[in-house]
Amino acid sequence: MCGLEIDVEAGRVTGIRGNRDDVWSRGHLCPKGVALGALHDDPDRIRRPLVKVDGQWHEVGWDAAFRRCTELLTPVIDKYGIGAVTAYTGNPLAHSFSLARYAGVLLGMSGMPVTYSPGTVDQWPKNLSSHLMYGGWWSFPVPDIERTDLLVIMGANPAASQGSLLAAPDVMGLIDAIRRRGKVIVIDPVRTRTADRADEWLPIVPGTDAALLLAVAHTLFDEGLTNPGPHVDGVDTMRRVAADWPPSRVSAVTGIGEDRIRRLARELAGTPKSVVYGRIGLCNQEFGSLASWMVDVINILTGHFDTPGGAMFPKPAAWSVTTQPLPGLEDGAPEFGRWRTRVRGAKEVLGQAPVSCLAEEIATPGDGQLKALITIAGNPVLSTPGGDRLDEALGMLDAMIAVDLWINETTRHADVILPGLSPLEQPHHDDLILQFAIRSIANYSAPVFDPGERPHEWEILIRLTGLCTGTPAEDVDVEAIDDGFFDYLAFTQGLDGAEIRKLYDGTGLTGGPERILDLTLRTGPFGDRYGQNPGGLTLDLLKANPNGIDFGPMVPQLPGILGTADKKIRLAPQYLLDDLPRLAARLDRPPEPLVLVSRRHLRSNNTWLHNVPALMKGKDRCTLLMHPDDAARHGVDADDVVTVKSEAGEITVPVEVTDAIRPGVVSMPHGWGHGRPGTRMTVANGSPGVNTNVLSPPTFLDEPSGNGALNGIPVSIS
Repeated sequence: MCGLEIDVEAGRVTGIRGNRDDVWSRGHLCPKGVALGALHDDPDRIRRPLVKVDGQWHEVGWDAAFRRCTELLTPVIDKYGIGAVTAYTGNPLAHSFSLARYAGVLLGMSGMPVTYSPGTVDQWPKNLSSHLMYGGWWSFPVPDIERTDLLVIMGANPAASQGSLLAAPDVMGLIDAIRRRGKVIVIDPVRTRTADRADEWLPIVPGTDAALLLAVAHTLFDEGLTNPGPHVDGVDTMRRVAADWPPSRVSAVTGIGEDRIRRLARELAGTPKSVVYGRIGLCNQEFGSLASWMVDVINILTGHFDTPGGAMFPKPAAWSVTTQPLPGLEDGAPEFGRWRTRVRGAKEVLGQAPVSCLAEEIATPGDGQLKALITIAGNPVLSTPGGDRLDEALGMLDAMIAVDLWINETTRHADVILPGLSPLEQPHHDDLILQFAIRSIANYSAPVFDPGERPHEWEILIRLTGLCTGTPAEDVDVEAIDDGFFDYLAFTQGLDGAEIRKLYDGTGLTGGPERILDLTLRTGPFGDRYGQNPGGLTLDLLKANPNGIDFGPMVPQLPGILGTADKKIRLAPQYLLDDLPRLAARLDRPPEPLVLVSRRHLRSNNTWLHNVPALMKGKDRCTLLMHPDDAARHGVDADDVVTVKSEAGEITVPVEVTDAIRPGVVSMPHGWGHGRPGTRMTVANGSPGVNTNVLSPPTFLDEPSGNGALNGIPVSIS
């Protein structure tokens, strides 16, 4: 999202720096932006399709690659039906110009009944709570960190992530500004780089965040500190629920003192502009849905919701294809479990089942067994719970097709790899992440390099969609499907797509993601709506403003933004209240001697930037953080190599002894485990690390959402 100035000489990037005139980032950039040149020039990056013959990869032309896809997939569908085919879509979709806008074509039009994504190891509890509370599964309130005076951060590390479900330029600079005028508190089992920059670090016991927030709510009600506002239903129910969660009940379990819990409630209620921000550490834990829900409950009860300096709903200049309502789940209906997975019986939630089910659905024989897989910019062998089991299962497939730029730990199992373009070979306007931005901005970037005649990802996805529905991939009418998809999107905005498409005749914008971008800009809150609002936003206007256009900070939007029938916030959804007995049982459970939590690094983005030399420099980052007390108890010294065991598996890893972690907690980074035979990742394989997901039990989940619990895993050390 950061504006860049890129120097190019003789077809190569010679320099990248922040663009000081960019309306969003104003010159800020992180190491990942600087690395785009190396990513583009990576000699390991696939530039031509690969087809596997007798276990060996061969470069082929695009027509031959698509014919091979047809030869592989058609017999599977003919014999077993489309239900034997699934897809896995990876995290880079959120950052890709083509994939972000066209993955829905494959997922929605192919007929595949079940698909998988990293959403169920990331933010699914947030999708769930937003769906139930606001009637919009992507309606995420974000902290207004430009204007708040008290920021409480729970389970998030913006110093590494730059913000997650929170888009802001130079997040740590904004956090420093909050400290100058107010206060920043970090609640986390690990003293992260963000916690080091905060005024106070509260080292909480992993998985107990929901209990802490319920005690904060108890104090707010008990001391008459609530101010929920006029658009809220369920306050009395919430009062009754919170009465059962006094600070005295949760203090010992959370590790946060009773007095500190009460003072936290008073600080949040008493500061005119305050906000709680909870992120991935709250989502991918045993009680992720309750924790995600309670963050919003506290912001609402303290009167810091839909108001400057509190939690607010962003107002993106362009709406995202991803965020469209789910058919059958309008108005926040809690109708989940509409189907269950074949092997485990895991329930569907918001159209998804836990991604940890994928391996068993491939490996277990019987009716409905998965026989074919399409992966799109994903590496689930390293990024999902029990990925080592998936690694074994992928070899059982009859067909596997990957849309990807590398031969990684997952795509090495594919029969065909269809490469997309590098980020510098395609335009960019952020799709999904701007839905979480603290300001309403639009910013278009033209391609740096001409990709020539190679197909873009959106064309590849359309061909695979047609193949799934019975047309040979090489014969798919890409233009017809693209027009149909555009017409559908126009219909969602009350427009006649066929008529709108006529307006593009002769403009050069006759298809693809740029036409969709123009549609979403024009029908967004600042758009010209195809002439109905003269002077409004269009793609042409955006291209005429190469530094972007800033439409200002977030503004109050209640009740209009709500998707609930009565335009009220549902503060206490029964579906979530039904999970409280499970949390109550957790309070009575004996503490585990040692639990594992995850972490990330500024120069890493899950599994997919580890082949960039500049991002891999420095000391080994794949280490086990361990408190000195735990190290002494286990007879472990710094740099010792230990075996870490869970009920799911074991790994060996070097130890880093530090007091920047709570006793009884150890921490591993995710996204590592390179160096496997058959991969073509020279830099990553030189520093392979180990895969912490080997330790993640596939059935250790947040039950309401089905999200994997990657934090709070009981482990032993030897």
